[in-house]
Amino acid sequence: MSHCTGEPVRRRRRLLMADEVRVTEEVDSPADRVWAMVTDVTRMGQWSPENEGATWLGGATGPTPGARFRGRNRNGKRTWKTTGTIVEAEPGRLFSFRVTALGLKSSEWRYEFDPTPGGCRVTESWIDQRGAIVRAAGKLATGVEHDATSTRVGMEQTLRRLKSAAESASPSP
Repeated sequence: MSHCTGEPVRRRRRLLMADEVRVTEEVDSPADRVWAMVTDVTRMGQWSPENEGATWLGGATGPTPGARFRGRNRNGKRTWKTTGTIVEAEPGRLFSFRVTALGLKSSEWRYEFDPTPGGCRVTESWIDQRGAIVRAAGKLATGVEHDATSTRVGMEQTLRRLKSAAESASPSP
């Protein structure tokens, strides 16, 4: 497997032979505002080409480590659900979660927010954590390879839509 970023991958991830994709977008909106948009997982369907949103599970109402949510996804007529578990949530700086499907590891998503003079730089990362069987079954179930190339295209679209939504949002009082 190749690492699309050219950056070293943490040793524990290297043992998984995981693909990792990183995409960055400059956003003319404060990091706190963009972080709040991304961490409201119920809204992710507004910018993701595949995810249709999520619902919090087990009484969770927001992004705290250990909180879980159920994601709804679509590719054409095919739909599937995943479960996300928040790993890190540092307001205005970092948000990450791990995804499972049918109880099996799928991926880890990470969003980093770096303040800039005009707003912030958002970096979205995807770390593939699937084994060979899950990769094959996932392609049959979703109709998508979910390899580094297709994932990068979706991430670029997601960040463009997020940028547009964040930049058109009215300023905070």
